[in-house]
Amino acid sequence: MNTNGNAEKLIMGIDPGTNFMGYAIIRTTGRNSRPELVVSGVVDMKKMESPYLKLQRIFQRTLSIIDAYHPDELAIEAQFYGKNIQAMLKLGRAQGVAIAAALQRDIPVFEYAPKKIKISVTGAGEASKEQIALLLGKFMKMPERISTLDETDAIAIAYCHHIQGNLPTTGGSKCKDWSDFVKQNPDKVV
Repeated sequence: MNTNGNAEKLIMGIDPGTNFMGYAIIRTTGRNSRPELVVSGVVDMKKMESPYLKLQRIFQRTLSIIDAYHPDELAIEAQFYGKNIQAMLKLGRAQGVAIAAALQRDIPVFEYAPKKIKISVTGAGEASKEQIALLLGKFMKMPERISTLDETDAIAIAYCHHIQGNLPTTGGSKCKDWSDFVKQNPDKVV
C-alpha cells in the first residue's frame, strides 16, 4: 500500500490472436494514479502450423506471465462481429484459452469491446491503432517505443480496465461521456 492508503493493483491486458497475442501488465496505485507499464510484449505464433499447438502456447505463456508478475485482474478484448466466421472462431478459441489460464490462477476476468477500448483511450470509437499508441504515452508512464500494435492494443486494454474501474460517480451515475470524465479527472489526462 502507498502512503495515501490506495492499494497497488496490477492489471494484465491481453489482445488475443492466433498468430500474435499482445500482453501487458500495468501498475496503478489508486483512483488518481497515473498507470505505469510494468511489462509488455507479443507472443509470436505465426510460424506454428498446428492450431492446437498455438492454443497450447497461448495458455502456457499466459500462465507464465501470470506466475511471474501476479496480476490482480485480467482485461481482455471481447470478440467482435466480423465477416469471416472462421477467423472469429479462431479468435474465440484464443480468447478462451487465455481466459482459462487466468481462471486457473483465480484471477478475475473482464472483457471489453474494441469500441469501448478505443473510447477509453482516445474518446473516439473509430480511432486508429496508431492514434491509440500515440495517446497511451500521454496517459501512462511507459517507454517511448512499443514494438508492435498488438502490444499497444494489450496496453490499451489494461488501461481501459483501469479507467472503467475508476470512473467517478456523480449523483449515483457514471460520467456521461469522455469530456465529462476529463472535467472530473484532470489529473488522469495530460
